[in-house]
Amino acid sequence: MKDVERPVAGPIAELGYEFRRPELLAEALTHQSATDGEGRGKRNLERLEFLGDRVLGLVVARLLMEAFPDEKVGALTRRHAALVRAEALARVARQLGLGDRIVLSRGERDQDGRENPGTLADCCEAVIAAVFLDGGLEAADGLIRRYWLPMMREDASPPRDAKTGLQEWAQARALPLPAYTVVRREGAAHDPLFDVECAVSGLPPVRAEGRSIRAAEQAAAGRMIDLIESRASDDR
Repeated sequence: MKDVERPVAGPIAELGYEFRRPELLAEALTHQSATDGEGRGKRNLERLEFLGDRVLGLVVARLLMEAFPDEKVGALTRRHAALVRAEALARVARQLGLGDRIVLSRGERDQDGRENPGTLADCCEAVIAAVFLDGGLEAADGLIRRYWLPMMREDASPPRDAKTGLQEWAQARALPLPAYTVVRREGAAHDPLFDVECAVSGLPPVRAEGRSIRAAEQAAAGRMIDLIESRASDDR
């Protein structure tokens, strides 16, 4: 018998949604580590995560079209990428308290799986899919609006392309261009997670994760910019 901890059960008030089929929520909260080796009949969040990613992308795209009717596609694309990345999903997962509810194997628990941003992001996508399958697009739209609209309003201007901004910073100082290295790839073949390191001359390297190499590079570049700005602030 796999050593699996059964965390907090029952409805999630923060969702603002009551499931007619609570087994969908249970599936969304079951990490794949909890069902490894238990046969095809044991369901986990993996397939729901796949669907939730697409539902979130669709709804966020529509919200952006409504909120910024005069923006060009490039600006909308940058906003969209920032809103569907793992960091945004993990943030919502924490607001929903999903970390206390994920069913994990002992190995994942020992590695602080409940706080792992990638695990939280996967679970959040799976919960979105569960709401969609149980209540349709209207229910999923309501959930996404509740948690993503505040994030949309935080940025009056479209996010910068972090890689371009970092490259321009390096060139202005006659430094070599930033270097990006894929350190690790994990996850299912249809839904990989990449860990990328960004290195800039004279600074410690930083790492970030993303669903594609490009997304991970952008996230790593963003963290490097944060580091540069933090050091500049400390020097003032």
